[in-house]
Amino acid sequence: MPDIQTERLSISFRDTGPRHSKAALLLHGWPDDCSTWDGVAEKLNWSGIRTIMPNLRGFGGTRFLSDDLERTGNSGVLAMDAIALMDALGIEDFSVAGHDWGANIAEALAVGWPDRIEAIAMLSTSPQLDEVPIHAENSATPPARAEWWSRWFHPRKHSVERARNVRRDNVRKDSKSFAQAMGKDRKGFALAMWQSWSPPGWFDEETFEQVARSFENPDWVDVTLHAYRTRWGEAPPDAHSLWLEERVKETRSLSLPALVFQGAKDGVVRPDGARTMAEKFDGPFEYIVLPEVGHFPTREAPDMVGELLTEHFGGC
Repeated sequence: MPDIQTERLSISFRDTGPRHSKAALLLHGWPDDCSTWDGVAEKLNWSGIRTIMPNLRGFGGTRFLSDDLERTGNSGVLAMDAIALMDALGIEDFSVAGHDWGANIAEALAVGWPDRIEAIAMLSTSPQLDEVPIHAENSATPPARAEWWSRWFHPRKHSVERARNVRRDNVRKDSKSFAQAMGKDRKGFALAMWQSWSPPGWFDEETFEQVARSFENPDWVDVTLHAYRTRWGEAPPDAHSLWLEERVKETRSLSLPALVFQGAKDGVVRPDGARTMAEKFDGPFEYIVLPEVGHFPTREAPDMVGELLTEHFGGC
C-alpha cells in the first residue's frame, strides 16, 4: 500500500481504477480501515471511476510526522487530512462517500470545499449540520448501548437493563473507564462493536483479524478517544480545524447530490431517525434502507453498495 506525505501525516492509502477519469474518495469508519471499501471499489473501478481509499489518522500505516502534533480525531481535522491527500494526488474535483466516521468527514468536506465536491454519499450515521448534537445516549440503539456499557464499563455494578438507561452524566463520569477499556484490550473492544452492531454471523474471524492489525497503530487509542470526547462535548476540536467545525454547525443544509443509506438492522443508528436527514439536503436526495444489513454495509453488502454508488457518482 503506498504512502503519501502531507504537512502533518504520512497517509497510507489505496488508489485503484483508471487514473484519468472521475475520482471518488472513500472514507472508512470506526472500528475499521480502508479495506472496508475493497468490494465496493471493484464495482466503481469497473464502471470507470477511480477510487482513493485512505487509512484515517490513527489507523493502519498512517503516521503523524511529528511527536509534537496532537493526536486528535474530530471530523473537521480528519476532513482537512482528506483534502490534503487529494491535493497531494493532484485531484481537484471528486465525489466522496463515507461510512460511520467517514460520513461526517464527507459532510465536512462538502461544507469546507463545496466547489470541489461533486456528490456525497453518507452511510450508517447522522449529519452534524446545523448544530445537530451527537451524544453518547442517543447515538446508539438501546441494545448496542447496553452492550457497550454493560460489557466494558460496568461488568459487575450494572445489569444490561440498567445500562439501557444510561444518561450523559454517566458518560462523563466514566470517560476514564472508556479510556481504560480502549487501552487494555483494543482488539477485544473493537470485536465487541463488530459483534453487536450488525446481525450475527456477518463476518469471519480471518477478516476481523486482518482489520484488527490496523488498530495496532500507536495513535489509534488517542485518536479514537479524542474523536468520541469531542462528539460528547468533553474535549475541544483540534485547533487547526475550529473554522471548519464552526462552519459545519452554521450550515443548515447541503445542495449537492446526496445519497444516504444504512442497514435496516443497524445496531448504532436508528433507521427511523435517519429518515429525518432529508431536511439537511436541499438538492437531489435519496434515502435507502438496506434489508437484513447492519452497521457495516460496505462489508455486508458490497455489491449493492457498489451499484448504488456507481449510479450516484455517474459511472458508465
